Amino acid sequence: MTAQQQISALQFDPTFGVFVAQDSRPEGLSGVSLETLSPLQRSLLLIDGTVTKFLEAYLFEPVQVTRLEQSGRVLDQDDQWLQAPAGTELIDRSVMLCGVESGQLLAYAESTIVTGRLTPAMLRALAADTDTGGLGRILLDSRLESRREALWFGLESPVSRFHREAAKLYDGACLLRTYRILVSDHPLMVITERFPLMPQSACPD
Repeated sequence: MTAQQQISALQFDPTFGVFVAQDSRPEGLSGVSLETLSPLQRSLLLIDGTVTKFLEAYLFEPVQVTRLEQSGRVLDQDDQWLQAPAGTELIDRSVMLCGVESGQLLAYAESTIVTGRLTPAMLRALAADTDTGGLGRILLDSRLESRREALWFGLESPVSRFHREAAKLYDGACLLRTYRILVSDHPLMVITERFPLMPQSACPD
């Protein structure tokens, strides 16, 4: 590699222009040296598609999406990223993704969804007692024209916001990214995904 190529490689940043609110990332997130991440971790950071299907293809094993919590609440103040005023009804949802064969915890995701912007079919899917395959599957099945807008990313350590069931499996540093799903340029939901950096424990049966 020539000196010019080395400089170009050092200057290359695949996240440039992708995360539109990196300067607004929450306190407690530290910066990420992309060259220290594995190819899988860099891909998870930047993928613009269904994480579950990507992990299944990359790891070549089925991935189970387990809904941990889901509850409704009302916004007590305006939300900038959801573009929603105080009083808006929301759904808070958390899930974990585990490899069916490897038993590894692969991801933990928290979502805040604007209830009034969901279609009736999406509301029914979210309310279903059985696992639906995740929000990605619900969005695909809805056939709504949607797009993702990446907000920020960073390293989070120690993990402090895992649901207790996910915390049983992993309590180390995570690669975190937050993005929102927009439909007709109106935010439908904000999703924060955490990807463990260290080997995980097996998921319980």
